[in-house]
Amino acid sequence: MLRSAVGIAGLVGAGALRGTDPVGATGRAPADQRDGHRPGPDLTGVRLVFLSHVNDPAVTNVFPGDPEFTLETVNTIPEDGFYMQYVREAEHTGSHWGAPAHFQEGGLTADQLDPGDLFLPAVKIDIRAKAAANADYALTVADLEAFERRHGPIPRQSAVILWTGWEDRWGTPAYPNFDADGVLHQPGFGIEAAQWLVDHGKLGKRGSLGTDTFGADLGIDDTFAVSTLLFDRHRISLENMANLAALPATGAWVLVGGPINHAGSGSTATIYGVLPPRR
Repeated sequence: MLRSAVGIAGLVGAGALRGTDPVGATGRAPADQRDGHRPGPDLTGVRLVFLSHVNDPAVTNVFPGDPEFTLETVNTIPEDGFYMQYVREAEHTGSHWGAPAHFQEGGLTADQLDPGDLFLPAVKIDIRAKAAANADYALTVADLEAFERRHGPIPRQSAVILWTGWEDRWGTPAYPNFDADGVLHQPGFGIEAAQWLVDHGKLGKRGSLGTDTFGADLGIDDTFAVSTLLFDRHRISLENMANLAALPATGAWVLVGGPINHAGSGSTATIYGVLPPRR
């Protein structure tokens, strides 16, 4: 089932996005490539889906303590001839990615990352049933091993994405899921599972942990142990993801966009799922 990921990787990295070699066996470019013309990539059947929430102050859940998110209309077509909003938000508002500098003194900032850090093969691990039964459920090593038995090895340098079902709670108090004492309850990666991914090379030299919650850690973990482990390895996080039903368990890629702020701790993001052709 991981052959589709290899196919997309080949499409992206081994010629299709660069065009074909313009010089044939005769040493002359084919007729359709002369005079500077090169064919575009063959992306037949490749599909894109949004894996981000729409940023809307009326519904966007903000992590406790983060600045308020606002949109203010500052220009209108009747008055100014054009329409524009003024955005006030933290770098980690809504769907976003986090850079190592978010938790690591001297860690890589958003403008120091390589573009390859933001384009990764994706695997999706479905723990919705377990999370519905236990809001503090932590992904285990046994869960990872069961996933590999069913779907094959997790590719190196992957975005390992946890589908908890929390995206369905977006825009409601059930998303942060505070208890009577103000403690946040969300599922996440267990520290042993995160360490297993590191030790087994699944994150490789680049990689990511992603989730449809506030972050990779359990909501009750105020030490952010998993995020700290991730950022100490110079990896990125993908947080508050959406539309994960559209992402297959294997075979897709994620492409992460967003502004590259100087010395940024991350960025609000439009995250795309790059899906293989339907068979």
